[in-house]
Parts: sequence; C-alpha cells; structure tokens
Amino acid sequence: MIYLYTGTDREKALAAMNKAITRESKKAEVTRVSDASTAADVEGALRGSGMFGERRVIVLDGVFGNEEMRDVVLGAFPHMKDSDELYFILEGKLDAATRKTIEKHSVTFERFDTKKEKASGEIFSLAHALKGGDKKRLWVEYQRALAREDAPEAIHGVLFWGAKDTFLKSSGVARERAGRLVAELAELPHEARRNGFDLEYALEHYILGLPR
Repeated sequence: MIYLYTGTDREKALAAMNKAITRESKKAEVTRVSDASTAADVEGALRGSGMFGERRVIVLDGVFGNEEMRDVVLGAFPHMKDSDELYFILEGKLDAATRKTIEKHSVTFERFDTKKEKASGEIFSLAHALKGGDKKRLWVEYQRALAREDAPEAIHGVLFWGAKDTFLKSSGVARERAGRLVAELAELPHEARRNGFDLEYALEHYILGLPR
C-alpha cells in the first residue's frame, strides 16, 4: 500500500507523514531510503522483507529527484500497490504527470503547499500571451509560473481576467474568441474536479489544446 505526502511545505508534509507512520508502525520494522541513498538501496528496500517476517514500513524520502531511483520506484508500483507492506513517499514539488501516476496507485495522498500572500507581477505575462493568441509564449510563461511556484488558482485567475478583459474591450472575431475563452476558463475548475484532476494538470492540458 502506498501513501503519498507532497508539496512545497515540507515541514507540514513531513509532520503529517510521521504522524501516520507512528500510527501504522506498531510492531513493524521501519526502513528509510532518502535522496542520499542509491538505486541499489531502493531496490533492496523494495524487495526485502522483515528480519523475522514482521510487517514493514518503507519510507522513500526525496528519491524522485534522482532519475535512476525514480525509475526503480515507478517500475515497482504494481507490486507496492498490492503489497501488505506500507510505503510512505515524501516529495517536494512533483510535475503534474508524475504526481498523478503516484496518486493513482496510492491508498491516500496529501499535498501541502506553502501559500503565497501575493502573486508575483510576472504572472500577468500569462494574460498578455493569452490576449495575443501566442500559444508558444503562453506555454513558456506557464512553465515559468510553475517554476516560481505560483499557485494554480492564481494562474487560472489571471488567465480568466485576461480573457474577460479582452472580451470587454474587443469586437468582432476577437470578441467571439475571447467569449469562448471566458466560458472555457470558467468551466475548467469544475471540469477538473469532476474528472479528479488537479487544477495544475487541467491548465496544462487546456493550454496545450488551444489552437495556434
């Protein structure tokens, strides 16, 4: 069974994971593997067993930052998911696709992100790219926003503002295009929740699906 704890607020994620481990690790052997370990250490932890046949708790801390260790863990997911042993994964910020893959195999997952008081002024470059219909620039600015750790909700809000502002200030074909964007962006968070997607992942697919 897999339990995932992730996000930019490592202190809260670690505290939540440790609380769960304390609850689950009674009469269990705890094995810890970190980003300071090797792929061989990961392989050994995943295929090993308790010294006296007791239940094991395996903690994987930051291993997805190492490509070799990441591949070992991803390849072992089918076994880990169906195992009676408990696997706790602690990671910082994961890309949306990797996080969705882990969540799909997890019994439970929790995300702890540090809240920013105010979005960076740079985030408005997303709105400018959307207004100009520049898909390539919009994708680049979206990746930059994620790298700055701007909240997906803030990114969505700026895009919605940009589309609405264009709608109010334009006419003809430009107004029709902006109207479609407003409707699509208004629906996007609801659609993401219905389909079980994170808003970050939904925004990524939305931007990639825009016409050039």
